[in-house]
Amino acid sequence: QVQLVESGGGSVEAGGSLTLSCEVSGYSNCIGWFRQVPGMEREGVAALDNYLGRTMYGDSVKGRFTLSKPPGKNSLDLQMNSLQAEDGGMYYCAAKRVRSCGDRWVRVNDYDFWGQGTQVTVSS
Repeated sequence: QVQLVESGGGSVEAGGSLTLSCEVSGYSNCIGWFRQVPGMEREGVAALDNYLGRTMYGDSVKGRFTLSKPPGKNSLDLQMNSLQAEDGGMYYCAAKRVRSCGDRWVRVNDYDFWGQGTQVTVSS
């Protein structure tokens, strides 16, 4: 069983930065960050593959968002820079029971555990 708790959401102006944190209880080889706006499908933002030791990013956030694991904490942070209005939404952390994320890291239905989400609002 894996439990996930997101934090760090808030309101920021376009061009600003925000760091989200996903506190993880348990262990998973694949932890992802997703976002969703009302009326739209949940979108994969980034994922950490603990088995391969690599990170993956969605095309819309490459170069602006960065995943990191704070030392001494069982959490996964998402540093978001140069935020744009379209980056707003509810951000969720998720984990799945697999050996490796693979190319399927963006598939929402593959994830077994989800957090409650944290809201990000970007004003232009």
